[in-house]
Amino acid sequence: MTDSSAVESLLQEALGIYENEPTMRTELEGYAQRLREPLRVAVAGMVKAGKSTLLNAIIGEEIAPTGTGECTRIITWYRYAQTPRITAYPVDGEPSLLPLTRVDGRLVFDLGGRQASEVERIVVEWPAENLRRMTLIDTPGIASLSEGVSALSTRFLTPQDTPSAADAVIYLMRHLHASDVTFLEAFRDTSAASTGTVNALAVLSRADEVGAGRIDSLISASKVADRYRTDPSLRALVLDVLPMAGLLAQSSRTLRQAEYEAFVALAGLERTQRERMLLSADRFVTGCADQGISEDEARALLDRFGLFGVRLGSALVRGGAGSATALAHELARRSGLDLLLALVTRQFDARSSTLRARTALAGLEALVRTHPRAGSAVLGTGIERIKANAHEIRELQLLSALRSGQVPLPSSVTADAERLIGGSGVAPAERLALAPEVSREEIRSAALAELDRWRALTENPLVDRGALEACQVVTRSCEELVARAETGRHSLEAVTAAGGHS
Repeated sequence: MTDSSAVESLLQEALGIYENEPTMRTELEGYAQRLREPLRVAVAGMVKAGKSTLLNAIIGEEIAPTGTGECTRIITWYRYAQTPRITAYPVDGEPSLLPLTRVDGRLVFDLGGRQASEVERIVVEWPAENLRRMTLIDTPGIASLSEGVSALSTRFLTPQDTPSAADAVIYLMRHLHASDVTFLEAFRDTSAASTGTVNALAVLSRADEVGAGRIDSLISASKVADRYRTDPSLRALVLDVLPMAGLLAQSSRTLRQAEYEAFVALAGLERTQRERMLLSADRFVTGCADQGISEDEARALLDRFGLFGVRLGSALVRGGAGSATALAHELARRSGLDLLLALVTRQFDARSSTLRARTALAGLEALVRTHPRAGSAVLGTGIERIKANAHEIRELQLLSALRSGQVPLPSSVTADAERLIGGSGVAPAERLALAPEVSREEIRSAALAELDRWRALTENPLVDRGALEACQVVTRSCEELVARAETGRHSLEAVTAAGGHS
């Protein structure tokens, strides 16, 4: 059985034990449903971190409300559906459909006179390709000046007695603050799921501001991200840290032909004139008027791309971006969006089944602990059995322990251990530090070499007990890599029975 199928079977057994308790049954049915749904990924961060802007970039439509309006204070779910639909779920009363209204290309939410405090959540169903594999959850700002708004996100993402509503989180920050670390620690170790796994990515979401909007701003931001990536307080909490120009990412996905033509006009200017125009927003607006671009059009271009995006867009056109489509693709790449989506695929999507099973298992464990019933002891036994055999969860737990310095492994092998258990991605080539296009035989050869190395460490009588357990997990990961590479062998048992060699 896979982790998910084993957990689902245990949930069905629990439904029988709690069959006469509607509240418990509803909770259990919810956990079972989560196993069958796409992975839930929350977008979180402090106020003005750019959460909705990033979400729009991922979806490829300006459908998440930005700014400081009422809707930014409401938890909003974005799910895949072939037909667009927006539903408001009030705190009291029945859900109702909200009208779909577009203003200047943006979707505008009309709450029909309700206040944000009267709405529990909004669910947006949208035919966006990226929503096929994950449900995105936009949350109000952490550490908001409004204690009620901040508490809403905290309770939703880090509840005390149940698993988080999200399986993973993309956490946005402008700089590393104590409140960022506090939230990420709570998300990793909620009371109901205190397994200490790492399931978050950190994003410097307004990276273009690091270099004051200069064209090399993302290079400066990358250096900041590198520093945060090795920061002990953050390293144990996130899988990676990357810089991103969120506004540029959003606008690149929705680039309009008129905007491309404005970039072409800017690219055609004499260099000194163009650089003088791009010294400030006011100079840009004034200079555009001299080029036949209206003040409203100039300000709209700044609102959509910022000075950084305008500078970069005109430079890319000069460099050969010969169409709106070509420019949009290059702007998205330069913004950091492509790298973020690749990381989400490598770290979240590839672990989707494991993360969903972990969430459901944690919920069942909390329910059995807080509401024991006749026969529920067998559920506890089943939970322990699954956890003991759920190697992918043990990998995530070990990754957190390694990054927080809790494992007494020699420093010379710690980085290799992190990589082999999936710290840089779960694909075999990523685990083995090989090129993506390597052959199956090259993967098998590299995996066998690592397996021999880690078995030797496991058998070393001088290895500390805490380090020994870590070595055993890494060894199991190596065995699975060999199993996947072996021609005609698809199971771990086939490898272990052969002693790891053929």
